Amino acid sequence: MKKTTLFLFLTLLSITVQAQKPKFLTLNPQWVDSVFNSLSPNERIAQLIMVAAHGYPNNPKKVIIDTTFTNPKYVTKLIQEYKVGGIVFFQGGPVQQAQLTNYYQSISKVPLLVAIDAEWGLNMRLDSSVRFPYQMTLGAIQGNDDLIYRMGRKLAYQARRVGMHVNFAPSVDINNNANNPVINFRSFGENKYKVLDKSYAYIKGMQDGGLLTSAKHFPGHGDTGTDSHYDLPLISHNRARLDSVELYPFNELIKRGLDGVMMAHLSIPALDSTKNLPSTLSKKIIEGVLRKDLKFEGLIYSDAMNMKALTRDFPNGIGDAKGLEAGMDVLEFSPNVPAAIEKIKLAVAEGRISQAEIDVKVKRVFAAKAFAGLDHYKPIDTRNLIEDINDKESELINRLTTEKALTVLKNNNNLLPINNLQNKIASLSITEQPINSTQKETKSGTVDLGNRAEIVNISKDATLTTFQQTLSLYTNVDHFNLNNESSDSTINAVKETLKNYDQVLVGLHLNNIRPGANYGVKQNMAKIVKEMVDKKTVLTVFGNAYSLNKLENIEKSEALIMAYQLTPFTEELAAQLIFGAIPARGKLPVTVNSTHKFGDGIQTEAIGRLKYTIPEELGLSSKMLTFKIDSIANVALSQKATPGMVVQLAKDGKVFFRKSYGNHTYEPLGGFKTLPKVTAKLTDLYDLASVTKISTSTLALMRLVDEGKFSLDGTMKDILPDYKNSNKADIVWRDVLTHQARLKAWIPFWRDCKNADGTWKKRTFSNVQSKRFPIVVTDSLFLHRKYAKKIFEAIKDSPLNEKKEYVYSDLSFYLYPQIIKKLTGQDFESYLKNNIYQKIGANSLTYNPRRFYNLAQIVPTERDTFFRQTLIHGRVHDEGAAMLNGLSGHAGLFGNANDLMKLTQMYLQKGTFGNERFVSEKTIEEFTRYQFPDSRRGIGFDKPCQVYCGNAPKSASPESFGHTGFTGIMTWIDPKYNLNYVFLSNRVNPTRENNKISSLNIRTSMMQVVYDLLGAK
Repeated sequence: MKKTTLFLFLTLLSITVQAQKPKFLTLNPQWVDSVFNSLSPNERIAQLIMVAAHGYPNNPKKVIIDTTFTNPKYVTKLIQEYKVGGIVFFQGGPVQQAQLTNYYQSISKVPLLVAIDAEWGLNMRLDSSVRFPYQMTLGAIQGNDDLIYRMGRKLAYQARRVGMHVNFAPSVDINNNANNPVINFRSFGENKYKVLDKSYAYIKGMQDGGLLTSAKHFPGHGDTGTDSHYDLPLISHNRARLDSVELYPFNELIKRGLDGVMMAHLSIPALDSTKNLPSTLSKKIIEGVLRKDLKFEGLIYSDAMNMKALTRDFPNGIGDAKGLEAGMDVLEFSPNVPAAIEKIKLAVAEGRISQAEIDVKVKRVFAAKAFAGLDHYKPIDTRNLIEDINDKESELINRLTTEKALTVLKNNNNLLPINNLQNKIASLSITEQPINSTQKETKSGTVDLGNRAEIVNISKDATLTTFQQTLSLYTNVDHFNLNNESSDSTINAVKETLKNYDQVLVGLHLNNIRPGANYGVKQNMAKIVKEMVDKKTVLTVFGNAYSLNKLENIEKSEALIMAYQLTPFTEELAAQLIFGAIPARGKLPVTVNSTHKFGDGIQTEAIGRLKYTIPEELGLSSKMLTFKIDSIANVALSQKATPGMVVQLAKDGKVFFRKSYGNHTYEPLGGFKTLPKVTAKLTDLYDLASVTKISTSTLALMRLVDEGKFSLDGTMKDILPDYKNSNKADIVWRDVLTHQARLKAWIPFWRDCKNADGTWKKRTFSNVQSKRFPIVVTDSLFLHRKYAKKIFEAIKDSPLNEKKEYVYSDLSFYLYPQIIKKLTGQDFESYLKNNIYQKIGANSLTYNPRRFYNLAQIVPTERDTFFRQTLIHGRVHDEGAAMLNGLSGHAGLFGNANDLMKLTQMYLQKGTFGNERFVSEKTIEEFTRYQFPDSRRGIGFDKPCQVYCGNAPKSASPESFGHTGFTGIMTWIDPKYNLNYVFLSNRVNPTRENNKISSLNIRTSMMQVVYDLLGAK
């Protein structure tokens, strides 16, 4: 939506408004008169009747309730023989409904007004369409009513695209009765001012999108314990109370140009004392209160005329006639159209309603049809219909509204957001059924979100909920699941196990939000909550706010989050809130009990952890981004530049693209052990090769600079006393780390271990592991325990290049693990894991990953034909690092894309992540700036060539920095655009001779896609 439209909307909200005539009344009076004059009196009566219909579902498994009244043959008869004026659809699929609508329109003398009851989106009635949040969820949002406006505007587009003109929404009832069986979650809440503001935003959005609306249920259905579908509810309040509360939003909305009102079937003695008379049939209420007192000029719709509250005492068309006599304009879902028309004709004949009154109503309906574009009717184009109504903007609206609604009701000791990721954390999802058979309330209507599973890492594992899968994006979490069918022994076993954890993140997944179903709280589920919740528990309730009153012991939890309903978005975003990727801003829109009252809600803040979202949140197109990156990836795969890869992109701390491509290997080659075909996954571990340098050595040195233990302008002999008499004694660390200290590029240590005949020299390698040969290089090759000393001696004694110029060298990075241990007293890997990786949740970053992961989770690299004579799988590819037991400062680190991005995001955030500082901003800036005019290097980091050379995306800013790895890795960080990029591949499989990943510019081209979409030069 354009900024000017938003500004206008917000301005309208902020000013005192005068009563406005509904816009539709002023449109195309010539067409209205022309069509009106073409109809007989009987045909005019029929124009006031809107019959029920349904299409057929896209999903063949979805059950359609076919009745006599909604059967297409019967609806066709009503249109052709009785000339009814409109249709209200109740179920089906978009394409089939659109086709049916086209047919119905083609046989109708006057274009039909088509309606739907879509309070929370088309998915309330149609499959394969978008479900937006319930109104109570929206009621939790504080401010941000522009989001609700956007939702209304988007819904208007979707409805019009499917061929509908009226939405019987929103419910502007004030839900001040917690036991209300029919309104409840359909209301924005119990506060009349909040209900007004949010209703107006929703209505304005729909009206601006060309959709007619209908505020309901007049005069207010919020304070009743009876469902009008089955009986006639009684509202016993006096007129003063009704004016002050129930009528308030209607009155104010009418002043702002409301175009439609739907009547409720209620008995309200204060407005009409006639016994058992529904308000739908009360002239005192419709003409007296709504028309005269509130000065409403728009369309007045009935609620469904087949509801028991009305048909019990007014069957067979009697209620229809009395409804028009009372002042209604449109009769929705008349169960007996022939009888209704006859009763209405009789009422005219007997003078209970005049033909002139009928004619006024008909012209009002025709004016609405002109507003809907039916004065220039065109059939619905069904091409791309499903795609059009399931766009990414709808998903973004769902995400943003959900995020703003999430409400923290308890937060003892400021537990949320969770800071300490080194704690032992478990999750427990409590569901109605085992997860692999659970049918969530939103499942059938969830939008096809394309690569959302790739973007948000939603696993296909049926044993985990979306909530749990998203929690795992942040740190190691052990997951447990219980359901309403779980046995006592299983519950007790889980309860006992959870005692071993520091924090337990419990998700209560409620499949039903209706009061009549106890809000989805089953007996065993309630028992599990009661027994599991304690002072180390964070409880998130994915269900109706009133469900809190059905759960014992929840006050024992350390933190409590209300998510209001169960959707993929509430599950994902609640997990993100828990770990501080997003703040908590919602407040309860209703009073649940004496503990949880209207307006309750504790604010929490985002603490600089990665948020997972879609490109549209950053103003980018998912379709265009995915198409372009997929195209590059497909080139890489088709040209066999790499067997597989993972791409992850973030901007402003928001991960907006995550996708894996290809497989772990190509087709099996002869001469080596073959591997089963394994599809590349987002969670796969890759050998990071030289990206190890910026992820371990450089990182550790930055911290030591901050601590004053390491000086960039000191010399090698200052840290390494053994170097005092070497040719490297006076070399300055700044020169070493920028690769211009005259050090040799590398030394092939393994070659020095061989005799001329190709056999291994003594005290080098053995084919049998022993105390003398403990270091595992392959499953059948073991290195002498003291050989590392020869490596370090060789580095110390190696000759220097003659000229001081840029020569990329690994040699100094062999030394940093020893240096770190000397300066910190901790071994290199423990220092990194304890002080950085575990604290930021980057737990997959590790040396020697075979210790912790099975081989199917680790991507293999080269089929080494000259040194190790085997496939390198789960062990470091670099030969030198392999001879150091897989651990070096220049190579050997493994990890997945998400965890590597946490580290690079810390760099992008000037040394902070998750509310903790790891490196000072000053040191980050020093290490990532150009150090010399003729060099592209920072301290440890690579930077774009000062004259473009292709090592970085062409639009990368001079402030950007990163590194590449020999195995096909790249990470790049650009502070100017706040971009973070991770690319993982195993291009060396099966051989390092394949350099197409570089010659085809695969890595840099993928990031350049984002620059191009951002309009970077």
